Amino acid sequence: MKKWILSMGVLFMLYGCGSVPLTGRKQLLLVSDQEVLSASLTQYSDYMKTAKKSTSTKDASMVTRVGKKIAAATEAYLKQNGLESEIQNFSWEFNLVKDDQVNAFCMPGGKIVVYEGLMNLVSSDDELAVVIGHEVAHAVAKHSNERMSQQIVAQYGSAILSAAVANKSAAVQQVAGTVYGLGAQYGVMLPFSRKHETEADYMGLVLMTMAGYNPDVAVGFWQKMSAGSNGKVPEFMSTHPSDATRIADIEKALPSIKAQYGKK
Repeated sequence: MKKWILSMGVLFMLYGCGSVPLTGRKQLLLVSDQEVLSASLTQYSDYMKTAKKSTSTKDASMVTRVGKKIAAATEAYLKQNGLESEIQNFSWEFNLVKDDQVNAFCMPGGKIVVYEGLMNLVSSDDELAVVIGHEVAHAVAKHSNERMSQQIVAQYGSAILSAAVANKSAAVQQVAGTVYGLGAQYGVMLPFSRKHETEADYMGLVLMTMAGYNPDVAVGFWQKMSAGSNGKVPEFMSTHPSDATRIADIEKALPSIKAQYGKK
């Protein structure tokens, strides 16, 4: 255990200490943005070749409309906070696909997919903004990079300090198959950790507020999501914090988010 902690500490100091925008949390980032984007784009492209896009023009337009507003707000924030170089990592794309699952995801680079099943629980642009803001937050926070980095450390242990970091392309390709593209069991991506989900909840509320949407709808929407469709809790919620914890955290965060990021 001591060797593990020492290895992690050295890695933070030498190779991959980053900070999450909006929260300031320190994170381990061993993988370059280019490597993450390359690995994820391949999986995303493979997914979209088999996915069937929705024929609902109304719902598809809603996804695009809300997505573009949140993307614009995200880029504006990055520019205003000295993070303009991060914008080059995003090539936004918004798709609604024919799938009855109550789910959505955002791959690194801003590739957002919403399933038709989720739209059955969405009654307004504000409610959809809760979901898209949450998903965009995962990309902005580089949660995929962090998860891939953690997987590399777990797989290589202390050896990462030499061979794996010196030639980590092979390591990245190996763990990419663990993080992305695991087939029907997980869909296009493995679920994020609860820590990442909680962080994405907060950041998503901020991003949707910056975009001009009403974050107050989040509490009611997550309650509706937790009830699920036909009494079944959606896959989207399966690794998230408990309903009571999530709602309590959101209610606690809302006043300061609206005061700091709401339209004046």
